[in-house]
Amino acid sequence: MVPLSLEAEKRIDLLFPEDQREQVRILLRDECGDNLPLLPKRRDPAYYDRYRFAALKLGNGDLSRLQDAIRLAKTDSRDLLVGAGFANDTTIHLSWLPDRK
Repeated sequence: MVPLSLEAEKRIDLLFPEDQREQVRILLRDECGDNLPLLPKRRDPAYYDRYRFAALKLGNGDLSRLQDAIRLAKTDSRDLLVGAGFANDTTIHLSWLPDRK
């Protein structure tokens, strides 16, 4: 399992209430990283930010929606990127910063 980047942590803090953040961290770390189909195995947390940010964006601060987004990523991570608007540009996720919930 690949740890979360500082940028992922920042987005979690903006989207989720404090009492859910650890659960979100565990979900993203354990289920939305180097275990996703069609992705190479890498140790760099920033490599997985595009997928983790996409899941966070689709989840929009709702734990159930985040879990749905992660399930989608586990089926086909490309569909996750399309749904979040991150499919056509490999760096656009870096400019996505949600408003604080």
